[in-house]
Amino acid sequence: MTSGYREVLALPGVTPLMALSLLTRVPASAAAITLTLHVVLTLDLGYAAAGAVGAASTVGMAIGAPTLGRFVDRRGLRTMLAVTTAAAAVFWAVAPHLTYPALLVGAFLGGLLAFPVYSIIRQAIASAVPESRRRPAFALDSMSVEVSYIIGPAVGSLLVVTLSSPVAMAVVGAGWVATGVAFWVLDPPTRTGAAEPGERPPPVRTWLDRRLVAALLGTAATVLLVFGTELSVIASVQATGPVYAIALVNAVWCLASLGGGYLYGGARRTSSQLVLVGALAVATLPVALGGAWWSFALLLVPAGMLTAPALAAGSERVSLLAPEPARGVVTGLHGSATTLGAAAGTPLAGVLIDAASPATAIVAVAAVGAALAAVSALITRRVPTAV
Repeated sequence: MTSGYREVLALPGVTPLMALSLLTRVPASAAAITLTLHVVLTLDLGYAAAGAVGAASTVGMAIGAPTLGRFVDRRGLRTMLAVTTAAAAVFWAVAPHLTYPALLVGAFLGGLLAFPVYSIIRQAIASAVPESRRRPAFALDSMSVEVSYIIGPAVGSLLVVTLSSPVAMAVVGAGWVATGVAFWVLDPPTRTGAAEPGERPPPVRTWLDRRLVAALLGTAATVLLVFGTELSVIASVQATGPVYAIALVNAVWCLASLGGGYLYGGARRTSSQLVLVGALAVATLPVALGGAWWSFALLLVPAGMLTAPALAAGSERVSLLAPEPARGVVTGLHGSATTLGAAAGTPLAGVLIDAASPATAIVAVAAVGAALAAVSALITRRVPTAV
């Protein structure tokens, strides 16, 4: 099972890229919980208001990611890094001092110019790893996400509750700036050489087909499930458990996902992305039965085991469908699907938490995730009519 991972890590440039991907994702994973707790605890507003801030940021990212990806295709990675690193420094420096309406606007603008960490890492992996070895490579990538989500939210939430949300936001902002600098130094390749820098990408209609649409929709469904469940669990645990319980529950969830990602990357047979997404939706439903904080840790294990595989399968699928000259744009669209899933899942859960209960929110996001997976499956099975 480990031979595939060893072969991937032996490829030139892959090991430092994977190590950097883990470190640079920590501030990205801490950002959401830090903003959420800032709105709920410091601004003294509800989870619906916190979800709206998260949605504003992720919608900005969804719009900005394809544009920044095209920017990388045409101008190179370092030029894009100069813009996004400066934008991160400005946003995180002023965000703690903004009123709620101004924070909504700032979160959108900050997201619009945010360094698309996930998209760039996956674009670099697709450029450095041949198609035959991408499954373990993207499994490693998904496992990196889970490790960062063990560290980032724990650090962010502990800084907020033990010090203050402005301190936590300053630390997250410093992490974003460090991320930009680190990628500037490494400067990983974003193309395999099959396309010349600045080459005009092929027309959108030649590559944005039903297969890619289904893969993007499946990715959005996966992230909607994860983010909607995350906010619902945070609300439940904060009401019933000690301060440290949020970090412990999140760590168990991420460890389960880490294990699932490892098994997926080392398996001999692959699984369909949409089957994995549908299974994740079903496995999320029992989380609504949680009571004591420790019960959420146990109930999240089955869903966690399916999270990294579903994300890895989506990344692999999109990388195979992306033409080389448009790799940045397509990977940016994949990032947009990720952020749109978060933008939908977070406010949906927030509204239902405030209006009904966290359990209702979990059931709702599971139902929506399953419906999106079903729609994606129908899209891929549709046979185009002859013209």
